[in-house]
Formats: sequence, C-alpha cells, structure tokens
Amino acid sequence: MTAYAARRLGGALIVLLLLSALVYLLFYVAPGDPAKLACGPRCNAGQLRQVREQLGLDEPLLAQYLHFLQGLLTGHDYSTGTGVLHCPAPCFGLSYQNDRPVTELLAARLPVTASLAFGAMVLWLLLGVGTGLLSALRRGGTTERVLTVLTLTGTATPVFITGLLLLMVFCAYLQWLPFPTYVPLSEDPEQWAWNLLLPWTALALLESAKYARLTRSSTLETLAEDHIRTFRAYGVRERAVIGRHALRGALPPVIALNAIDLGTMFGGAMLTETLFGLPGLGQLLVRSVRTVDLPVVVGTVLCIGAAVVLANAVADVLYALADRRVALT
Repeated sequence: MTAYAARRLGGALIVLLLLSALVYLLFYVAPGDPAKLACGPRCNAGQLRQVREQLGLDEPLLAQYLHFLQGLLTGHDYSTGTGVLHCPAPCFGLSYQNDRPVTELLAARLPVTASLAFGAMVLWLLLGVGTGLLSALRRGGTTERVLTVLTLTGTATPVFITGLLLLMVFCAYLQWLPFPTYVPLSEDPEQWAWNLLLPWTALALLESAKYARLTRSSTLETLAEDHIRTFRAYGVRERAVIGRHALRGALPPVIALNAIDLGTMFGGAMLTETLFGLPGLGQLLVRSVRTVDLPVVVGTVLCIGAAVVLANAVADVLYALADRRVALT
C-alpha cells in the first residue's frame, strides 16, 4: 500500500508539472503582450521596455518558464522602482491590477472556497449515500419510489434556483438564518457554520442526487454477488452483511465520483459564491479574466488544477483501501 501511494503521489507531481507548462503556454504565449497589460494604455516605449525587463519577458521562452518554475519552488524578487519586493514560494507573480503577490490573493480566497467545498461534500455524502442505501434496501416499495422522485427533482433543479428559494424562505420569510457572510473558522466556528449552512445545502441538494443513484445501483449490484448470498446462508446478521460487505463493495465508485466533484468544486462553485456573496476562488477567477490579470488567472487555474489532481490522488489511495486488489495493479 505504501508503494502504491508513493506511485500515485509521483504521478500527481508529474501531472502538476505538465499542467504548469500547459497553463504557462496558454496564457503567456497566447496573442497579446503581458507587458502592455501590466504597464497600462498610456505607457510609452521606454516604460514598456522597463516593465518587460522587470517581468522577464525580454528573455527566451524556455528561460521565462524556468524562472516561472523557480518562483513556484523558491520564490522571486521583483523590482518596484524604489526597492525590491520578495514574493515567497510558491510565487505566481504580481497582480497587474494592484502589484500584490498572487499568493496573497489566493491565500485570502482559498479558505472560503475550501470551507464551501468540504462542508458541502460532507452533506452530499451523508444525504446521497444514505438515500441510495435506503432506496436499495427498500427496493420496489413506496420508499424507493418517493426517494427516486426526490433525487430526480434534485438533479433537475439548478443550484441558483435552490439557492434563491433557500434565501427567500430561511433568510427573508422565516428569518431563521442570517444572509450568508463569510466568517473565518478561526474567529468564530459557530458563525462560520451558520453562515455557510445555506450554500452547503444548496450544493448538497444538487450533488447528493447523483450519489443516491450511484449508491443505489452499486449496492444492488453488490447484494446480488455470490459472497453476499454465502454470508446470508451462514447466518451472518443482515446489519453486518450490509455494513461490512455490501456497503464496502459499493463505495469505490462513490469515492471516484467524489474526488472529481470535490476537485472541480474549487473552480466550479463560482455561481454559488456569486449567489451567496462569498469571496472565493471562483469570484477571483471571473474578475481576473474580465480585467485580463494574467498572473492571477494563472495562479487561480493552477490552484484549482492542483486541487483536482490531489483529490484524485487521495481518491486512488482510498479506492485501494476499499478494494485491496487495486493496490496490486
């Protein structure tokens, strides 16, 4: 298992390196001059040349990419005209809009998106896996039909409609919850949870429908296997058959899907962040694209890509723990 985890970690690092090269090529070799964007519309030739030298854009492409990697690993020093600004590793450069290190901007936004993603993940796993398991155990009955209708409704309802309904009912009409504003977990854990409860619920209601259907089908498939019938024939309690064997056999596809959803949630929750006014990575990416702030775009994309790669690497290890045969491949 240790060797398997090391292989998956090494593969994740290689993917991240390739991702950094791809992102660099897309945003720095694409048509347009980053120096002009950083210098502004009223920049003369001398100022443009000075900005290009400060950003290292006058060097060959390979040297620029190596400096980019160096900044990620060891940091980078930037001349401000009156002094030197050190950007610590991992350094994605300076924002064109406010000359702040991109790392600072990401560090301010990442806790918001991480809180939203992980909190919603816990809810959609509880709702989805629980509903799917109950639906499989009550196959053919009224409970299954009701749960099937609910899951189909959840899949078909966009998150902005669910979010608006939750805001109208619980914030405006009943006034049970405050309108969401992000409170750091370290300052007030209770307010952190209360303010994120509605965004978590809006995302969980949408995502849990997929997990309910997947868990139901996986559980029914596992219950039909020979070893489950053998356990029952030997008189093993039904609770042990379901909890230790049937559910464990149904978890691997759920783990794989959850890794994809959790990783993409870091970049795909921008609609939810906008709806609930949460200053996360999604809002930062949209604003940076509109203002053509290339260092911030590159840093945000790499941060989201790293979340996807690492989530899948962790999922591979959990997949192997659920099914030890995977670690032997």
